[in-house]
Amino acid sequence: MTKKQTLYILTIAALILVPALGFASVESSLVDIQSKLTDVILPTLSIIGIAIAGFSFLTGHERAKVHIWYAIIGCAIGFGAQAIVNFISGMVH
Repeated sequence: MTKKQTLYILTIAALILVPALGFASVESSLVDIQSKLTDVILPTLSIIGIAIAGFSFLTGHERAKVHIWYAIIGCAIGFGAQAIVNFISGMVH
């Protein structure tokens, strides 16, 4: 399968799986993706990171403190993502 065929298949799959993207403008699609990232995906990943770091701490892993710090930094980014995006957007405009 060539790269061109793969691209066609992925495009068709995206249009079938996400019909809203097929009829939306580029800007509204990007805003929708941004809102899903900042409202759902990043906070979920932050919570998963805290859970993994806590499990690492409870099992006595030698780098557990580093895992906890990484999880805290990830949570700050994950839960503050919308504020970070708004700040950068305000600086650009």
